[in-house]
Amino acid sequence: MKIIFSLLFFSFSYYLNAQKLNPAYDSILAKKYGADDYGMKMYVLVILKTGTNTTTDKILTDSLFAGHMNNIAHMVKIKKLVVAGPISINEKAYRGIFILDVKDFAEAEKLLDKDPAIKEKLLAVEMYNWYGAAALPAYLDDFDKIWKIGF
Repeated sequence: MKIIFSLLFFSFSYYLNAQKLNPAYDSILAKKYGADDYGMKMYVLVILKTGTNTTTDKILTDSLFAGHMNNIAHMVKIKKLVVAGPISINEKAYRGIFILDVKDFAEAEKLLDKDPAIKEKLLAVEMYNWYGAAALPAYLDDFDKIWKIGF
């Protein structure tokens, strides 16, 4: 009986630990996106929050936010910004997010230092490592074909 139980246990353990290979796996595409064996990779998630600069000078804030949008466009152009968007009004003063395709926080900071709204503290940032689909940047090719009105 012990032998049967042991065989069943090891068979069940093997079944749980067995990994399925993807028949559609494309090693060239995986390499292009920097994917690991699970098709994933690390990014830097940036949460933009209301900063400490509470100026009411509309001309200044309009100028800084225009520069913010220009920096967003620049980061997309150099293929470092994968996702960006605002967050609805909330109790944590979160304003938006970026997902940056960079190696570390230092590289993210270099990109964010060029953003005048962050530099002048209209926006503050929190950064986190985020593990997501390596092919996430692929949607950007089509995104540029579906927006009708620009910022």
